[in-house]
Amino acid sequence: MNFSQTSGNQPGSSMPERDLMNDVLSSQKFITDTYNTYTNECATPNVRDGFLSILSEEHQIQSEVFDLMKQRGWYQVPAADQQKVSQAKQQYQNQQAQG
Repeated sequence: MNFSQTSGNQPGSSMPERDLMNDVLSSQKFITDTYNTYTNECATPNVRDGFLSILSEEHQIQSEVFDLMKQRGWYQVPAADQQKVSQAKQQYQNQQAQG
């Protein structure tokens, strides 16, 4: 799916593009969550592989939408606090050492 050519409001659309893209991103998050659940609950390898393939495609779509929104300034991603990153890393390492 190519979202990079989307500009302005689409003809016949009553929803501003930013709102539309927010809706698409929310939908993609829901879709990937759902396919992830289905994938985890598959009883046969063939079905699981099929769901994994679909899940990968859906993640790619989600990534494209996210990247486009970020490029246009519609999705702000705050920088990670380095102290919190270090704390989380230390906590994870401690859990690994205990397990």
